[in-house]
Amino acid sequence: MKTELLFPTPEALARAGELLRSGEVVGFPTETVYGLGANAMDEAAVEKIFAAKGRPGDNPLIVHIADADGLAPLIASEPDPHARALMDAFWPGPLTLIFPKSAAVPARVTAGLDTVAIRMPSHPVAQALIRAAGVPVAAPSANRSGRPSPTTAADVLEDMDGRVPMILDGGPCRVGVESTVVDLSGEAPRVLRPGGITRAQIEAVASACEIDHAVLNPLGEGERPRSPGMKYKHYAPRGEVTVFCGENTVKNIIRRYDATPNALILALEGNLPFYGKRRCISLGSDAESMAANLFHALREADRLGADVILCEGVEPVGVGLAVMNRLFRAAAFRVVE
Repeated sequence: MKTELLFPTPEALARAGELLRSGEVVGFPTETVYGLGANAMDEAAVEKIFAAKGRPGDNPLIVHIADADGLAPLIASEPDPHARALMDAFWPGPLTLIFPKSAAVPARVTAGLDTVAIRMPSHPVAQALIRAAGVPVAAPSANRSGRPSPTTAADVLEDMDGRVPMILDGGPCRVGVESTVVDLSGEAPRVLRPGGITRAQIEAVASACEIDHAVLNPLGEGERPRSPGMKYKHYAPRGEVTVFCGENTVKNIIRRYDATPNALILALEGNLPFYGKRRCISLGSDAESMAANLFHALREADRLGADVILCEGVEPVGVGLAVMNRLFRAAAFRVVE
């Protein structure tokens, strides 16, 4: 298969919409990361996402809609007050909500669960593509399964060249980590995967918000993922990642680096001088810029051929919770406190 990389002109968007209607898969930008989209109501088309990514069948997908009218055919009952408040506050945007699914949603989309994850992206190209297709779009991140998520069209091409017919290039993604996923089945909203919408923002709207134990811990033995991004190892580069936290982070990283061949350090901008001439990549100045830069840095580590990647952690609050969730899974929970 030849993969076209196109800027999202009206003509390209019309062609991409036709591809989705005809059962094909398209890579496209969102404000979080690039997605790999197919018609969510076409099980054969959805199967092509799993094939292109090499994605495990127990990992559910998120369905993307362009407006509130797209919600009704996908859910089994009217949204409750918590859901309505969160939709009003954060849609369109980087928030995914989990609802009881309607019978029309194929089981392949939900990995056999009786719930469906839905979001309304704010990126204008994603909005235009969904409207051009005229169908809800199931889309995980547009990377090979387990690899760092793509935040540029070049990242998508690196993983998907020859696997999908088209990638739309909408420039770098603003948020840089996948959407916050919130389960609404309990008494209070529960974050299953943190992202650009933080716990504090959700609590300001819904008065309470819980964080699932699996956000910073592996799933229990035999436990099924209820959201994308809950697998034990995810977002991983080829090199072995270790995350360093606590007061002695810089000293511990230097000690490990000096004893390890072909290592690479991922660090906050303000700490780079402490590492001298050791090989480093900047993650930015704070948790927000770290979120925007993290996946690109992990991919750059692969391009540099690093065998070992030593990464600074951040406080797991606000967007920092999303950063640490991704880092812990990229490191398969190798953490030095």
